[in-house]
Amino acid sequence: MTVWSLHAPRSARLVDKIVIQGGVALEGTVVASGAKNAALPLLFACLLTDKPCRLRRVPDVADIRTTRNLLQTLGATIEEVGPHELIIDCSQVVEAEAPYELVRKMRASFLALGPLVARFGRGRVSKPGGCAIGTRPIDMHLAGFERLGAKINETHGYIEAVSKRLQGGHFIMEMPSVGATENVMLAAVLAEGRTRIENAAREPEVVDLAAALSKMGANIQGAGSSIIEIEGVDSLGGYDHEVIPDRIEAGTYLIGAAITRGQVRVEGARAHDLSMLLECLEAAGATVETQADSVTVGSTARARAVDIVTAPHPGFPTDLQAQWMALMTLADGRARVAERIFENRFMHVPELARMGAHIVSSGGEAVITGCEQLSGAPVMATDLRASVSLVLAGLAASGYTEVLRVYHLDRGYERIEEKLGALGARVARVPV
Repeated sequence: MTVWSLHAPRSARLVDKIVIQGGVALEGTVVASGAKNAALPLLFACLLTDKPCRLRRVPDVADIRTTRNLLQTLGATIEEVGPHELIIDCSQVVEAEAPYELVRKMRASFLALGPLVARFGRGRVSKPGGCAIGTRPIDMHLAGFERLGAKINETHGYIEAVSKRLQGGHFIMEMPSVGATENVMLAAVLAEGRTRIENAAREPEVVDLAAALSKMGANIQGAGSSIIEIEGVDSLGGYDHEVIPDRIEAGTYLIGAAITRGQVRVEGARAHDLSMLLECLEAAGATVETQADSVTVGSTARARAVDIVTAPHPGFPTDLQAQWMALMTLADGRARVAERIFENRFMHVPELARMGAHIVSSGGEAVITGCEQLSGAPVMATDLRASVSLVLAGLAASGYTEVLRVYHLDRGYERIEEKLGALGARVARVPV
């Protein structure tokens, strides 16, 4: 069997598979893309103004393309002015409804509601879709809008928020939801008066959104802490902003170095955004070197078993849980993984078991007993992060691994087969 060409047509994505010949250590440097989870709210922030916004380091992934389509459906014009650089003009947006056929593809589409009701007095957005990793209720988003004076109506699968002008309010979140924090921020910046969000999400993506909104003229304090305060303004201008590096993509490649016993430098990775992962990698026996603009991880031996519990930032990211579990399948010892963010995020477990992993899961916990070797097998991706965990397992396994349904992978990883190939991996995208 030979390794296929890396140049399968992108039009075939929905029926592509990733084929991996395992057993090759990853070596070299890879550049972190812009963070998908930061770029999405930044794109929706453009709805708040009639002035053009310039966004740099925009990743070329499926979720970004879906968001661009959604904005254009609403009336925005989007111009590509350079590699990974867009100018978004929402001056002609008049439609305040985000349709089901786009919102169903991606949960982050619900972030359109805050800007729409803030700028136009009304927003109507389909209930969102995305990865099937849990219920991820939108109740906190709606509670936040109600605290700002919006009236909420739910009919025929759509959520409508209406307010002549939002009013500042005091909102204590049940849990530090990233999406709800961002949506309430996007609404509150044009509200009349002061808004206080307590138990707010502290993720770097929230901080990046606050930085861009501040460039637009918003008055925001406390982003990155558990209390965010916003003094509403009458109008906002545009921004010129660069998306932060994708900490989840960076973490994935760093785990790839550990699982294949190689050495990978991720250029652009920010160590302070990855502190918990880096601590765990060191505990597992990997070497970690950090610089101002990069992180390097190397490993020459079998990883040691290390327990993790997912938690809001700065805890262990839920979006790296599946990748960590892949590493632990080959670790020396027994590791416990506790998922505390989403209730249905172990769908990769049976697929890893097909490759020889020893995992027992119950409820929100899994116990992994490391084995000496995984064996390549056909596996099925079930969601974005689960799909990349199977890729990592395939890189370390003996023989060939075929990962099906890679459209999940394309939602969050930009040309992953090409980046891995540049690190020495034997990997190809192949039309099914």
